[in-house]
Amino acid sequence: MPDIAPDDDSQQTQATGEIVLRHHLCWKRRDLEGVMAYYHPAIQYHDFFQNRVVGFDELREYLHASMPRGPDEAIEHSDRIRVDGDTAFIQYRITLRGSQGLVSFRTSEAITVRDGLIWRVNEYASLVHEQPTSRTRSQALRPTVSRLGLSPQQLSYLANDLQQYFQHQQPYLDPELDLQQVAKECGYSRNQISYLLNQVLGQSFYRYVNQARLQHLLATLDKATPPIRIDELAFAAGFNSLSAFYSCFRQHTGLSPKAYVKQISLRARAQDAY
Repeated sequence: MPDIAPDDDSQQTQATGEIVLRHHLCWKRRDLEGVMAYYHPAIQYHDFFQNRVVGFDELREYLHASMPRGPDEAIEHSDRIRVDGDTAFIQYRITLRGSQGLVSFRTSEAITVRDGLIWRVNEYASLVHEQPTSRTRSQALRPTVSRLGLSPQQLSYLANDLQQYFQHQQPYLDPELDLQQVAKECGYSRNQISYLLNQVLGQSFYRYVNQARLQHLLATLDKATPPIRIDELAFAAGFNSLSAFYSCFRQHTGLSPKAYVKQISLRARAQDAY
């Protein structure tokens, strides 16, 4: 939690800072009732990333979907809370890793306080790829995600849920796995997962699945003893095409499966000799 940096010493600035800090601590603790208690019934919550305005009646459900899932979960603040009169400013970022490098949602909030209650929140967020993307692609992101109804925080939860599902359930072992099945098991829509993979993480569904299959196969290879039947291991890992397996393998390791297995065998001999 960043410190509060008042821009002046006025009583209004101090009061605003105290309200916003207490409100933020309630949000961090997942105290939904505590958070709602700081909002005026006429509040307008402007989410410019989704291009929507959330009123008091909808705010409870909206905030519940974006709150931290655990008390120790924290967002990465990029500046202290800054206060000027009746308005406080918060900046933070949420970072994910995709096939094109790191991507971040940079978010800022302007929170207006009057008479001890929050009357207005303006939340701005932008998706930033650490590697350059075309201007056309960047401009196309907002309308798409607006229709999906996902905030940056919700997108980060989606990414984590998808990763946990693949790690613990290992659905990639099924050679017939498809996007609809994954969406159903994770509790999201097909379009939401497709957007996360294609537009945020920069990879197709089948590339994501094949990378999971490859990681499974490589972990198996590390424990395997000669003779190693690489094609059989590929099919056991969920690959249903040897050409797709060979292509994925070479892209990830820089070697052909045969050359990689040869390296494993040489390492094993060297360790036995030692």
